[in-house]
This record gives sequence, C-alpha cells and structure tokens, in this order.
Amino acid sequence: MALEFLGSSNTSQGGGCPSFYRDTDTGDIIVQGNKLTDPDKIAQLLKVKPGEEFVVVPAVLFDYHAAKVAGA
Repeated sequence: MALEFLGSSNTSQGGGCPSFYRDTDTGDIIVQGNKLTDPDKIAQLLKVKPGEEFVVVPAVLFDYHAAKVAGA
C-alpha cells in the first residue's frame, strides 16, 4: 500500500494536520487529525463498531481539497 498525500490545512499549529491521503491501491481516503475526545459528541455517534476512531476535520479542508479527494 502506498499513500498519496492530497493536502492539508493551515489550521494546525505544527502545520502537518489535519491532512488527507489516498491509498493508491484501493482509492480509500485516510484522514490524519486530532482525535475526537468530547464524550458528549461521541455519545451522539451512531452504530459505532469496536476499534473505530473519530477524527475532527475542519470544513475548510474539504473546501481546499474536494476535487483531489473526489479523484478529479
């Protein structure tokens, strides 16, 4: 599996995340970002399977990189 870097936002203090990557074998999108830790928000998530994690992605990241994530 090789990951293709699609882009990141300028919302992190370190400049490295959140970021999008594409798995070049499957086309799946991998998201790097801060883990959602707010218990009230986690409690509102539906059909959570064991082992699933949740990442907070600023909406602006989708605006910046929507075409890349869509494969365009």
